Amino acid sequence: MKRKYTDLVPQRSTVNFSCVLKNVSFKTVLKISFLVILSVISIKTNAQKAKGTANIYSRDNLIAWCIVPFDSKNRGPVERSEMLNKLGINKLAYDWREKHIPTFDAEIEALKTHHITLQAFWLHSGPEPEKDKNLATILEVLKRNNVRTQLWLMVTGIKDLDTMTQEEKIKAYAKPIAYIAKKAAEIGCTVGLYNHGGWYGEPENQLEIINYFKKPNIGIVYNFHHAEEQLDSFPKFFPKILPYLLAVNLSGLKKGNPVKVVPIGQGDAEKEMIRLVKNSKYSGPIGIINEETAPDAEVGLTMNIDGLKKILKELGDSAALKTYN
Repeated sequence: MKRKYTDLVPQRSTVNFSCVLKNVSFKTVLKISFLVILSVISIKTNAQKAKGTANIYSRDNLIAWCIVPFDSKNRGPVERSEMLNKLGINKLAYDWREKHIPTFDAEIEALKTHHITLQAFWLHSGPEPEKDKNLATILEVLKRNNVRTQLWLMVTGIKDLDTMTQEEKIKAYAKPIAYIAKKAAEIGCTVGLYNHGGWYGEPENQLEIINYFKKPNIGIVYNFHHAEEQLDSFPKFFPKILPYLLAVNLSGLKKGNPVKVVPIGQGDAEKEMIRLVKNSKYSGPIGIINEETAPDAEVGLTMNIDGLKKILKELGDSAALKTYN
């Protein structure tokens, strides 16, 4: 919770500053004042320097996403980590299917061994997450391995949405999300609302859900490959969701009816969206997605990295491009 300035300042001072100053020479006071001013300047300069050197599209800020079930080679945990090392990607958002549950621990171990951060763990749940065995399994695996990460959450299965008011919809989704957020917080994890799935997938609605209960460990994960119906509105809502963004996952987007998801650099809409994100205050990680880019996950990731490099060159982002050499 954000603390007020008055909360940081004692309401009563027990120090008699007039007495103290009587015993301090003018020269000492001047020296202290100079040091305080110098410290303030230093803090401001360092903050500006950090902001100026942060580069969200550098290779070491990339997350591999949608590479577990979307891989014709069916790589196991170790093979997957080796592939990411080869590509220079040091973060993985782990999407899974039922067949992968027995290898959850092995996946985490392989990532640790290969110095790859488990950036997120995919979770698809419903209106009663307390009965969701997969949620319990994931939480236990993370706790057992002492991993603090993000749960990228998609919620489906809520009935009669068409008959609900906006407020009723918010409350219907808030209930399961609040439960999951509470359980995640208990093990030091955060929850990212994933923009996919009808009403729930609209960023403006996700923002209303977050504002409804204001839990500190809930944010938004925004995916270009689920933005087909949001191209025109993206510049309007992006600044609103910016303070809550945990990750932005890129893809190519070709305008049309319907909009088509393509590899990065092969569309005609993603360049301006990438530029907008670049010029914003967003400083979080950037996802490189395979999904259906190519049957082989390594090929798909490589295609999208190459497409991103093409756009970065067009945008004149030489600092980011240097990290791919």
